Amino acid sequence: MQWYGPKMAASVLKRCVTAAVKVKGSSPTFAARRWLLSSAYSDTKLWESREKEPQNLALLANFMDRTYENNLPVSSLVMSRFVDNISSRVEVDQAEYYLYKFRHSPNCWYLRVWTVHSWIRKCLKYEAREKALYTLKNKVQYGIFPDDFTFNLLLDSYIKDGDFKSAFSVVEEVMLQEAFDRPSTLILSLYVMGSYLATRPQLTESEQRALGASLLLSGLKQDGTLGLSAQLMGNALLGKLELSKGIHAVFRGMPLMWTYGYLDRALDVMDRVAAAPADVKLSKDSLDLLSDALQDLSSTSDSDSSGGEESGGEEEEKDKRKLDAVDEEDAAERAKLPQYASRFKELRIQLESEGKVDAASFHALVSTLAQQNLPAAEQSDLQQYESSVPEWETERKYLIQREKEAKAEAEKEREERLAARAAAAAQQ
Repeated sequence: MQWYGPKMAASVLKRCVTAAVKVKGSSPTFAARRWLLSSAYSDTKLWESREKEPQNLALLANFMDRTYENNLPVSSLVMSRFVDNISSRVEVDQAEYYLYKFRHSPNCWYLRVWTVHSWIRKCLKYEAREKALYTLKNKVQYGIFPDDFTFNLLLDSYIKDGDFKSAFSVVEEVMLQEAFDRPSTLILSLYVMGSYLATRPQLTESEQRALGASLLLSGLKQDGTLGLSAQLMGNALLGKLELSKGIHAVFRGMPLMWTYGYLDRALDVMDRVAAAPADVKLSKDSLDLLSDALQDLSSTSDSDSSGGEESGGEEEEKDKRKLDAVDEEDAAERAKLPQYASRFKELRIQLESEGKVDAASFHALVSTLAQQNLPAAEQSDLQQYESSVPEWETERKYLIQREKEAKAEAEKEREERLAARAAAAAQQ
C-alpha cells in the first residue's frame, strides 16, 4: 500500500486566514452574518460526546490491507472506526485511500451515514476541506453521499470564507442528489447562487449547465418573487445552452426532463408573473440575464449567417460538423429565436408598466430570505440532529454486538474443528 505524503497544514491555514481577511475587508456585512448558520450548528460537543472506540490506525490499516488481499470484505464498522479515529491531516489522506478501497469492495453499499458525516467533520477540523469537496465531487468513487445536515456544514464553511465558487460546487452536488427539500439547505443553496452570480463569473459550459439546473430546481421549491426569479434564470441559462449546443448538452448528467424549449419556459415564467397578484414580481437582474442570453444568441446567429459564405475550407468543414451534430428538433428550436426575442420585449414592457419588476437584486432577495427564515430552519435541523446522533449510536452499538457474536461463533467453530482433528488423530 502506498501512503499519501503529508500536506503543509500551515500553508492551508495561511490561505484560510488570507481569504477570511479579504472577505472581511471587502464586505460591510461580514460582522453581521449571524443570520447564516450559528456556531451552534457546527458545534462538535454533541458529536464528540459519543462513546469512543480508540483504535490504532496503523493496525486497522494493516488489518484492512490483509483482508482485501485475501479477497474478503471489510465491514462498514471497521471503516467507521478508521474515520472516527482520524487525528491529523496526514490521516485524512490515509482515510481517503481506504474510503476508495471500501467503495470498490463487495460491501460498498454499506458505508454508514454517520461515517460520511464524520468524514466531513474530520476534513473541516484538520483543514482538509478540499478533500471533503473532492470526495463529494467524486462520490461514485468514494461513496460520499451526505445527508442535509452534513451538506449544510460544508456549505456554511465555504460561505463564511466567502468562497462562493467552491460553495457552488457543493450546491451542484445537492442539486444532483435532488436534496433541496430541507428548508435550511434550500436557503443556503439559494444564498450561495445569489452570491456567486453577484461576482459575475465567466461560466464554462458545464458550470452554466449546473448553475441553470440548480437555479431551476431550487426555484421550483420556493414561492413568490424569489422562486420565480430563480426559475427564470435557470431556464435562461439552460435555454442559452440548448440553442447554442443542442438539447443533449443540457441533459448531460442532470436530473431534468428531456423536453425541448427552455427559453420558451423562461418566457412562460414571465407570463405567469404578468397574470399573478401585484406582489409577485421578477427581479430586474433575472430579466437582464434572459435579455443578455437572447442578445448573445442573436449575435451568434447573425455572425454565423453573415460569415457563412466567407469562411475558408477548414472553418466551413467545422461548421458542417457542428450542423451535423444538431438534430432536426434542435434546429427547429433555434429557428424560434426571433420569436422568443420579440415576445421577451413585449412581456418585459408589460411587466415594467404593471410595476412587476423588483429593483432588488437576486442576491438581495436571497439575503433577505436567509435573514428572515434561516434561524427557524436551523432550530428544526438541530432538533433533528439531536435525535439522529443517538439513533446512529444505537445502530453502531448493534453492529458492535453483532461483530462480537460473529467472532465468538467463529472462535467456537475453530475450537470444534481443532477438537475434531485431535480426536481423529488420537483414533489413528
